[in-house]
Amino acid sequence: MDRRVFVAGTLGVLAAPLTGRAQPSGKAPARVGYIGNSYPSTVAPSVEAFRQGLRDLGWIEGQSLVIEYRWAEGNPDRLPALAAELVRLKVDIIALSGTLALRAAQQATSSIPIVIGVLLIDPVDLGFVGSLARPGGNITGLASQYEEIVTKQVQLLAEAVPGLSRLAILRHANMPGGTSRAAAMAADTLGLKSRVLEVSEVATYEGAFRTARDDRAQAMLVLPSPFFNTHRRALIALAASYRLPAFYEFKDYVQEGGLMAYGPNLADMWRRAASYVDRILKGAKPGDLPIERPTKFELVFNLKTAKALGLTIPPAVLARADEVIE
Repeated sequence: MDRRVFVAGTLGVLAAPLTGRAQPSGKAPARVGYIGNSYPSTVAPSVEAFRQGLRDLGWIEGQSLVIEYRWAEGNPDRLPALAAELVRLKVDIIALSGTLALRAAQQATSSIPIVIGVLLIDPVDLGFVGSLARPGGNITGLASQYEEIVTKQVQLLAEAVPGLSRLAILRHANMPGGTSRAAAMAADTLGLKSRVLEVSEVATYEGAFRTARDDRAQAMLVLPSPFFNTHRRALIALAASYRLPAFYEFKDYVQEGGLMAYGPNLADMWRRAASYVDRILKGAKPGDLPIERPTKFELVFNLKTAKALGLTIPPAVLARADEVIE
């Protein structure tokens, strides 16, 4: 069976009953290309939020709308080919997340609109757009102020781990370095000694944890990366094995056994991305649509993991949580 047919069928099972207006008779359905950095199973809630957002705006998948899904399966080297394939299909819009997917799509087309569902770094700083208020070109969507968020993550981690003095910062080699610099500066401001550990393939993850142990790190901050997210179970297992309290970007990690996370709500970002697709399909130019910031953030703790680590999180910190898993 063709893998893409299987994937489309799998995603179809996740969908709620489709409602909304039908495409006028005789008019071809709109075609949206979707580039996923990981595997369908690891991003199902985000994909469903995007699809639900489109349904809420009246787009009926399979009737007025067709989504062409392409998956990098945790391999960033596949992204340029996936973007080029969607361009050859002449999709009306490409929806994606992450710096590397955005770069691949930008290099593949300067005419097809590109909608960012999730970007955890400033697209202006990276040269993708001219400004947030008026991006210009063919790119728009949602982007997080993550270099500000990471400062808060370091502060929360220092509060959650009493006596913290040495911090390991885990960075994926394919991600821009601005976030790791912001994390190191935040640690320095709090009087923490920190070291940035860079990894690439999954096989290199354990070496970083060994280095953190040898450095006597008392906690680890895992910086944002779609490829970390794809292989988050490996990171969670290593943190447990090395008994290292770890802080992650999204609550998905905590739901699967990670200790704590603070970051934007991914499902909400993807639902809002659907409104960009809607407006562009109705004639808006992407360069005229301001890039939005996320508005919903989540602080989540897993007390089962804390207990396994022998860690007691102060009640004042837990009181600020949006969700506590017990």
